[in-house]
Amino acid sequence: MIFREIKRGSSSGARLGRLYTRHGPVDTPVFMPVGTQASVKSLTPGELHELGAGIILGNTYHLYLRPGHRLIESLGGLHRFMNWHLPILTDSGGFQVYSLSQSRKIQEDGVLFRSHVDGSLHMLTPELAVEIQEALGSDIMMCLDTCIPYPAEREQVIQSTDLTTRWAARCLDARKKKDLLLFAIVQGGMDWKMRCSHTERLLQMDFDGYALGGLSVGEPKEMLFEMIACSRPLIPPRFPVYVMGVGLPEDLVECVDLGVDMFDCVMPTRNARNGMLFTSFGHIVIKNARFAEDERPVDPECTCYTCRNYSRAYLRHLFMARELLSYRLNTIHNLHYYLGLMAAMKDALARDRFPEFKRDFYSKRQ
Repeated sequence: MIFREIKRGSSSGARLGRLYTRHGPVDTPVFMPVGTQASVKSLTPGELHELGAGIILGNTYHLYLRPGHRLIESLGGLHRFMNWHLPILTDSGGFQVYSLSQSRKIQEDGVLFRSHVDGSLHMLTPELAVEIQEALGSDIMMCLDTCIPYPAEREQVIQSTDLTTRWAARCLDARKKKDLLLFAIVQGGMDWKMRCSHTERLLQMDFDGYALGGLSVGEPKEMLFEMIACSRPLIPPRFPVYVMGVGLPEDLVECVDLGVDMFDCVMPTRNARNGMLFTSFGHIVIKNARFAEDERPVDPECTCYTCRNYSRAYLRHLFMARELLSYRLNTIHNLHYYLGLMAAMKDALARDRFPEFKRDFYSKRQ
């Protein structure tokens, strides 16, 4: 058994589940902090564990370029390399290559691109994406896919989705380590019929889970939820469902309500470094002058280390002075909030009170 649905909400698609991996089980719904280069910026693995992170995300593209997957493999794999002994999911590198729009070329074989590190030329194929992730020892590997911008011409959507399907089949053929899970990625642009069709095509293959990709690329929020709502019900309950790169706290709540199990996003960590702090009542931008003499914690309801020990005034001072401690304290707070939000949703689902949780969540923001 790879995934077990434990309990489903009585009035929505929201559910509790457990995903089984080589490095232990993961209770869902779950948010995965992003450790792009074998590091969640500014925090130690021990601090992540204390915050409640049960799984983190690594980046195939970046680790392939620096320090190299073979070096990491020779040093015992990614878990040992970064001293993280719980599950790791690695993306395929497809989105990072997509973002290099001026220095890459998509071909049938793969993606030809120039490294952002030193300008060297590389070809990332589906086979290489799997090889890298197996060398890293990823508990959950992602198929190489092609991501397209919003908006996109219908012909571009068709060609990209078909290529993603062919690449998914090649990833399956290239897989050697069966104890590492492999997820396919549903594409289809913002065409709900194409997304449904692509979901059904991928379900005919032997994958361990399914991700909904190509979202949060500039589309209206209503369209994001529409794309999830059309394809999510097609995926049988025995599979975990992962929405990639989403997002805001409100997005997580809505997507859990639609039946999504797994999330990742750089927002809590990146926004922390930019001075945006998430709270139970919305968010605050700590550089604002009105916090210069504010003795209160960021969020009076928060129990994180930052809120227990420091005032808004002090956090503003650190941010304005560009002190490194600013990044750490802000990141601790934001990840505590995100991971706490997921824990609160799990608790509400366990008590069959998710509609009440959702109502309270939004009422605090009003």
